[in-house]
Amino acid sequence: MPAPPRPSVGHTVHYVSHGTPLRGDGSQAFPAACRAAVITEVDRDDPGRVGLAVQNPTGTFFHPLAAGGSEFADAETALGGSWHWPEIYQ
Repeated sequence: MPAPPRPSVGHTVHYVSHGTPLRGDGSQAFPAACRAAVITEVDRDDPGRVGLAVQNPTGTFFHPLAAGGSEFADAETALGGSWHWPEIYQ
């Protein structure tokens, strides 16, 4: 199994969407899901924090560093708003 690369602009990663708020019955219009994303920028002080262009079924979402960016998390523990490497590296 290959080791994960150092995050850099252009790498394809997985972004975990937040999903929509819970309804009164506990359901969601859109549950949290893994989405394809491309790294658009990397924080110089914390390379695990990146800016992303996220590909959703309904369009592209930009999550830049200026808005807080997205933090790295292992795929098994990833929460909404985080990113992880594709499963090939796990």
